[in-house]
Amino acid sequence: MIGGSAFVGRALVEESLGRGHRVTTFNRGRSGGDVPGVEAVRGDREVRADLERLVAGRTWDLVLDSSGYVPGVVGESARLLSGHAGAYAFVSTISAVDGFPGAPACDESGTWACAPDAGPGDGDYGVLKAGCERAVEAGFDGSVLIVRPGLILGPHENVARLPWWLTRVSHGGAVLAPGEPEQPLQLIDVRDLAVFTLDQAERRVADRFLVTGPAGNATFGGLLGMCKEVTGSDAEFVWAPDEVLQRHEVGVFVELPLWAPLTPELSYFWRAETAKAEAAGLRCRAVAETVRDTWAWLREIPEDQRVYGTGRPHGISPAREREILAAWRG
Repeated sequence: MIGGSAFVGRALVEESLGRGHRVTTFNRGRSGGDVPGVEAVRGDREVRADLERLVAGRTWDLVLDSSGYVPGVVGESARLLSGHAGAYAFVSTISAVDGFPGAPACDESGTWACAPDAGPGDGDYGVLKAGCERAVEAGFDGSVLIVRPGLILGPHENVARLPWWLTRVSHGGAVLAPGEPEQPLQLIDVRDLAVFTLDQAERRVADRFLVTGPAGNATFGGLLGMCKEVTGSDAEFVWAPDEVLQRHEVGVFVELPLWAPLTPELSYFWRAETAKAEAAGLRCRAVAETVRDTWAWLREIPEDQRVYGTGRPHGISPAREREILAAWRG
């Protein structure tokens, strides 16, 4: 497991251990504590000597990679691990699909143009992930599985979309809610993503899958209602239309996490096709279970130690929220 201490990687490790596998994790030891039961090897995937030390005289059944963001770096890992493992499962993203979210995402969709040796400045997140996919397929001599998740939630979430909403709603009072309560969402629990990935990888499936929940498996209003229920708060949701939030230059997805205004550029964000993954065995738990379990995990962390975002803070400031609420309510 390249990574293995934070969110997606952690869920993959826990699922692997739960199935009785022996797991080696390779990471820098900076993103969180190791899952008990792993063999932890410290190293940086960007340092060739660290990778050479990892593979020297060793083999594994499977490589799990959830921490690849730069094609040139991922390609080096794939080449050095080639011959030391029988299969490679790479966690990409739905954002690698060409045109998404302004165009539909389906399993037949192509991906953004990006060379397998591209560097960090050669594109945005989705473009570089497309290049990472090519880097794995070109560099690894063995079975390659590509999973492209949609919006992932669940315990240990380090992007802090759902954790931010849970914390904000727990405070109660008037809560600025974005868009329309009937807005359908499409969410997947990180544990369901891990189960699907391991199921396919254990069978040596060499394929590409869009992996997310069924379209409309929650609405924004329903999700916030679940947050209110599990936290036991007295929150009052004040729904502000997209145009009001845009007029106040609210950061899409960042200041109000999960908010994607209904613009042509984002029109397909919550409408990815999942039939192929479902036919291969994808099963998704109820979103209410994800919310409940995330709150159970989060409430064990002192509020002043909760981190909202891995590099860019998520969540609107209280002052900004009050300002927009006052302007909208008149």
